[in-house]
Amino acid sequence: MIKKLNGHKLGELFIEGAMELSKQAEVVDALNVFPVPDGDTGTNMNLTMTSGVKEVKKGSSEQASAVASTFAKGLLMGARGNSGVILSQLFRGFSKAVEGKKELTTEQFAEALESGVQTAYKAVMKPVEGTILTVAKDAAKHAVKASKKEEDFARFIKTVIKEAEKSLKRTPELLPVLKEVGVVDSGGQGLVYIYDGFLMALTGEKSQRAAQPDMKDLINIEHHHNAQSHTMTSDIEFGYCTEVMVKFDENKLAQKTYDEQAFRAKLSEYGDSLLVVSDEDLVKVHIHAEYPGNVLTEAQTYGNLLQVKIENMREQHSNLLREENGPHQSTAPSQKEKTDFAIVTVSMGEGIEKLFKGLGASVVISGGQTMNPSTEDIVAAIEEAHAENVLVLPNNGNIVLAAEQAASVADNKVSVVPTKTVPQGLAALLAFNPTKNLAENAEHMKEAMGEVRTGEVTYAVRDTQMDGKTIEKGDFMGISEKNIVSTGRERTAVAKELLASMIDEQSEMVTLIAGEDSEEAETKAIIDYVEKTFTDVEIDTVEGGQPLYSYIFSVE
Repeated sequence: MIKKLNGHKLGELFIEGAMELSKQAEVVDALNVFPVPDGDTGTNMNLTMTSGVKEVKKGSSEQASAVASTFAKGLLMGARGNSGVILSQLFRGFSKAVEGKKELTTEQFAEALESGVQTAYKAVMKPVEGTILTVAKDAAKHAVKASKKEEDFARFIKTVIKEAEKSLKRTPELLPVLKEVGVVDSGGQGLVYIYDGFLMALTGEKSQRAAQPDMKDLINIEHHHNAQSHTMTSDIEFGYCTEVMVKFDENKLAQKTYDEQAFRAKLSEYGDSLLVVSDEDLVKVHIHAEYPGNVLTEAQTYGNLLQVKIENMREQHSNLLREENGPHQSTAPSQKEKTDFAIVTVSMGEGIEKLFKGLGASVVISGGQTMNPSTEDIVAAIEEAHAENVLVLPNNGNIVLAAEQAASVADNKVSVVPTKTVPQGLAALLAFNPTKNLAENAEHMKEAMGEVRTGEVTYAVRDTQMDGKTIEKGDFMGISEKNIVSTGRERTAVAKELLASMIDEQSEMVTLIAGEDSEEAETKAIIDYVEKTFTDVEIDTVEGGQPLYSYIFSVE
């Protein structure tokens, strides 16, 4: 019988909880309501827990409070996705409740669970019942009552698990979408698995750990000095090498006659190393500019963008210097003066990353769908931006909480603009005004992101019934603002139906962002459909290269 948990035993609970969740991560992923291929609640919770126990394993304290604090810190920095952030908040509150305690009784453990629930609810702006929050709340409430009568931890945790399972079964009654699809809440299920692991640690039913390779490969780099190592990154006046090819459009030329000399003169205001080449059908521009968006806007007045390539020369130069200096040396950001503003954004796909950088993003974090960046990743990006004021654009609803958590621990002045899609991120980025302060920019960018509608075309990973539609595994789905509006076996037809539901009389512009699995013939068919069906609407195309989503549409 175990009546008290010291630091060592508490650490075992956390480790076993993480191991059990890891074994069941795919099960948790499969419970995601949307049958899309990026359902990753289990993955996010697993990575978050892994980060927490990694820190626990580094220490060997007998003090329960020290172990709880270490675990909470690891969760905080490794938190991924909404589920991971909520999980980190549950144990952050737990840690605060056990401060100064060497050992924990069942009553103290229960009170800590209750404290964790309160902390987690405060962290979510609009808590939704029928989620991991509800399961944690019900389990903690029961734990407080049970702890008054039960001193033995194994029996105590068993009764907590039973209540958590009951609460999990009730989640479809609280959240209609769960009932419609016929699943329980994925985050709540993940929490039950963690509690299962706690029980294993108490009863001695150890789960088998898979051996993990110790990655300590050292890379020897042979250095060759480069002429650019003799210049400073800060000396680069125009930071983006910008290339754009435009196909002339007769309607636009009727409004603004193309004059190569005048066009060149206008572009020269935006940068240097300018090259403009044109014939009767096309014009190609090369320029080093500080604000590539101005170049694209000017070029677009004559026609449609065919190709866009934007490279951050400052980033390239910094990377070159880091390679010159070797793996253990770098051009430390702290050695140069901070800029006034910087924008950190999350992207998926090489083309989208280039687009964000071209529009002025200082740091672009690779992530978005299948691999959400952690709190620590976002904090590192904020530090890399090296600015007094930083705006963060998550571009995914599952990253917003991690971004807000990163903002709360970063040393800079940080504001999160809660963009939930790539089109919202682009709209917000275009609304940035360097003459406004941080709060004004954040508010202005929030307003701008609300002016675009987002549509996505992806595929179903399982059979389901949702939004009144019967969906079979492998079907394409057109999703608009979280609602499935079109389904079918033919991707082009699904995309057309989706666009028809999004475009109205007030719509002026459609941006098509093509994914890595999109096909040229399909893309052309979609463009033709928009041009013929909605004659007053312009459509632009971007090669985004994003995974999982064949097309992302922005309608303004």
